[in-house]
Amino acid sequence: MDDYKNPRLVVETSQLKSGSITWQSPSNLAIIKYWGKYGVQLPKNPSFSFTLKNAITETTLDYEPKKGIDTGIVALEFFFDGQPMPAFEEKIKSFLTSIVEIFPFLRQLKLHISSHNSFPHSSGIASSASSMSALALCLCSLEDDLFGTLKNDIAFRTKASYVARLGSGSACRSIFAQGAIWGESGEAAGSSNLYAIPYEQGLHPVFKTLHDDILIVSKGEKAVSSRAGHALMENNAYAEIRYKQARQRFHKLIPALKNGDIETFGTITENEALTLHALMMTSNPSYILMQPNSLHIIQKVRAFRKEKKLPLYFSLDAGPNLHLLYPDEIQNEVQTFIINDLLSFCENNQWIKDQVGEGPLQV
Repeated sequence: MDDYKNPRLVVETSQLKSGSITWQSPSNLAIIKYWGKYGVQLPKNPSFSFTLKNAITETTLDYEPKKGIDTGIVALEFFFDGQPMPAFEEKIKSFLTSIVEIFPFLRQLKLHISSHNSFPHSSGIASSASSMSALALCLCSLEDDLFGTLKNDIAFRTKASYVARLGSGSACRSIFAQGAIWGESGEAAGSSNLYAIPYEQGLHPVFKTLHDDILIVSKGEKAVSSRAGHALMENNAYAEIRYKQARQRFHKLIPALKNGDIETFGTITENEALTLHALMMTSNPSYILMQPNSLHIIQKVRAFRKEKKLPLYFSLDAGPNLHLLYPDEIQNEVQTFIINDLLSFCENNQWIKDQVGEGPLQV
């Protein structure tokens, strides 16, 4: 197993100039959900996600050499939306300290990280996926700039995905355009529990232009974090049944993605979203992240689909906000429906028009 530890990645600080690296990285929406892990951020079942376009985190990593004796401590200042965030800073500092054997040069630098989301964090859009993938990409760019070690795009993105996984499991999937698979599966050549792999060529064209409009039911911070939710799976009576179910759904999803079978895709998508929240309700202690307006929207989406005979489907991440998925050809009908019938259930009528995207971008 390649753990990417490399003690040779140290710099001569007297010759190092300060610099800056910026990456924009998107959130992703898991269709087959990852909920339950073992070891160091390793998944209990394979997952598939779409990479989004507009729900992004932009992270800038400024660095300069430390002066004096190397104390071995990661020196970090962290700002979110232009403001110091002590809680986030401690989390990021702990993460960077945990990966200094992968990037030994981090102990030799003073770091200033600033980050901004295009969407509300901690509200059930995968903000940890976009933020940790952006940070991992900055770190790998810094390594490559200093040492030229990541010889091609595959090597670069594989390592970035590996590092992102250590910060947030779902973040490893945000490294790639359009679609990604994370977790070992015989149905996905090259798949691994250690990093995600791209799943772009196997996608039918209908999914490459798929819309994902995100309805913000609540911008408030979740009562239970995703990290805590994963931990509660360890004693969930339905956990092992769930992992088997996820593999079965993964088996059905892959042919649907290849063949453009949007009805099978939609059925799996909705069932996975509801299963995720059912697992929360059957945890001990149990908790509920959906809100009444989440259910109102679900009921209206199902009624719309039945009446109009149009392929509009919903999903949820670990929060109350709804993702509405549909093909590009029915954009006008769906967005009219959203404006006329659904926005009243959203906080401050807020929604994000999104779609499957082309992955991270270095700025």
